[in-house]
This record gives sequence, structure tokens and C-alpha cells, in this order.
Amino acid sequence: MQVKKVRLIALASALSIGLSPALSLAQAGAKQDMKNAGTDTKNATKEAGQGIEKGTKKAYHKTAHGTKVAADKTADTSKTVAHKTSAGTKKTVDKVEGKPNP
Repeated sequence: MQVKKVRLIALASALSIGLSPALSLAQAGAKQDMKNAGTDTKNATKEAGQGIEKGTKKAYHKTAHGTKVAADKTADTSKTVAHKTSAGTKKTVDKVEGKPNP
């Protein structure tokens, strides 16, 4: 019986010594998993922010370009209208004064 008790104690000691590093590794693994999750979240947030920044810049530049094009077309149209109005007014004045058409 004495031998069985010694063997049982030896077996229990071996198991407790053998399992304790495994338990500590599992705890360390969980800690590292939490760190990795935090890093992944940080990186995802950065990438999302960069995408938003890119989209905002693109929208700004497209709007600025569109505004410039609209301003140029408006200026051209205004000049055309002014010239046609001037020519029409001159033609009307010539008719009123009785001058022949050129």
C-alpha cells in the first residue's frame, strides 16, 4: 500500500507540474489575443480614416474643378450675350435712324 500511495503522489505531482505551464500559456495566449484584437481595431480605424480622407479630398477637388468650369462657361455665355445685345442694339439704332444694313 505504501508503494501505491507514493506512486499516486508522484503521479499527482507530475500532472500538476506538467499542467501548470499549460495553464499559464493559456492565460498568456488570452492576453496576447486581447492585444492583437486591440491592434487590429486600431489598424482598421486608421484604414477607414484614410479612406475617408481620400474621398473627402477627391470630392473637394471635383467640386473645385466643377465650379471653375461653370464659372468659365458663365463668363463665355455672358460675353456672347453682351456682343449679341450690342449688335442687336446697333442694328435697331441704324433702322431707327434710317441707315442701310451693312
